[in-house]
Amino acid sequence: MKKFKISYLWLLMLLPLMGACSKEDIVFDVELPRFELRPGYQLLEVIVPQRTMPTDKIYIVGEFNGGKDVAVGDPRWELEKAHDTDAKWGIYLNPEDFLEGKTLADGYTFYSVEQGEERSLDNQPVAHTESPALGQRTNVIVYRWADYFKEPENPGEIDHDGYAIYVVDNSGYEQLSLYAWGDAEVFGGWPGIQPTGETTIDGVKYKYFDTGEANEGLNINLIFNNNNNGSQLGDYNVTLDQDYYLELTADGVVPYDPSSNIPHDGYTLYVSDQSGWEELYLYMWGDVNDLNGAWPGMSPAGTQVINGVTYTYFDFGKDNCDKGLTEHLILNNGNGKQVDDVVVFALDRDVYVELTATSAKEIDPSDYSPGATEPEKPVSYNLYIENNTGWNEFHVYAYGDKEAFGGWPGATASSTKTIDGVEYLVFPVEGAGEVENLIFTDNAGIQYDALQITLDKDYYIRANPESAELINK
Repeated sequence: MKKFKISYLWLLMLLPLMGACSKEDIVFDVELPRFELRPGYQLLEVIVPQRTMPTDKIYIVGEFNGGKDVAVGDPRWELEKAHDTDAKWGIYLNPEDFLEGKTLADGYTFYSVEQGEERSLDNQPVAHTESPALGQRTNVIVYRWADYFKEPENPGEIDHDGYAIYVVDNSGYEQLSLYAWGDAEVFGGWPGIQPTGETTIDGVKYKYFDTGEANEGLNINLIFNNNNNGSQLGDYNVTLDQDYYLELTADGVVPYDPSSNIPHDGYTLYVSDQSGWEELYLYMWGDVNDLNGAWPGMSPAGTQVINGVTYTYFDFGKDNCDKGLTEHLILNNGNGKQVDDVVVFALDRDVYVELTATSAKEIDPSDYSPGATEPEKPVSYNLYIENNTGWNEFHVYAYGDKEAFGGWPGATASSTKTIDGVEYLVFPVEGAGEVENLIFTDNAGIQYDALQITLDKDYYIRANPESAELINK
């Protein structure tokens, strides 16, 4: 199995050995810092969407600085672009500038003056809570800006009266009418109105009913019928505060997802993501390494609903498909967790998989329904630390997937244990594969970045005055 995730600290420790590595060994530096640390400041290094322009103005907003109306335009809250890449921006934050009693942990997001608010892959609001210690940094990922989700203008775009109800009509009715009751009979008496018109959007033909600007906000029940010729479908409740997309069948009315007609670039990997990971990337290696980007690979192109299941999808690119390239697919969270060889194939078809935190399996979308995936149960482990620092106090703080030893300055040892004549400080910790970054401190002004570990085993560590090293046991 190839394992590609190597932390920056371990990269430094391994540099003297790199000359002995074979061509098959791959080292990635995508998570290397781009900004220098500053004492007394929290540093956020922000990975921005591809569409972000170097000239964009980006601000951090949250409860700690009064929100968008206050923060935008204030240089204290404006991000700066890294000098050597357009993909990473940074901001130094002084907690003394925060509103009283507020911290980053209260939630924050990012705002682009040119492209709008930060959004998730499925166009939902985002709230981050990552909060590095003073003098430390953390990476934050922005997946989309609001402008990404704006629908392109169609030639001859229709000027609707109020919100519209778009219908994919598979009812079989020779004539279709729509009656509504509830807050008002907005389409008049039975059987209601016939379609306002027809339109084609992204290759899909719709009949549409304009609901009238004066009816905005009303709650109504829709009854589609065959124009008073003896057949009607069951009631469908809506509130007139948005456009609606519906599909009519002989049996009833169901929501219709326009994204199910998304055009794709070549073949596609569809992932039913049951991993619980906060982030998801696809890395590809084989006949061509880094086929769609260096580790951790490409971000999702979007989400798509197929047969009622929401998939996160990655397009392989038509220029890569049907060329006989054999590729290994690795799904990962960009932070130490990965599932290798999800599928190995020649990029000659669409692939559907279910991903959990520890495995992936290929599925048939025609009869697939997501299974209930139980989270991994935490297991108790110990950090055994040989303390050669000479400090009066010794604390361990951890950040990453969680604060494993609580808030700053972390925990002190629960006990000591002598093993092979060496006395160790013992730090119990529970984990289920989380990735943690350790900081050793005397809680009196001395601290240093120690090691990055995965909470899946015991660790033996030698703490020197200025650095730490693993002890092989």
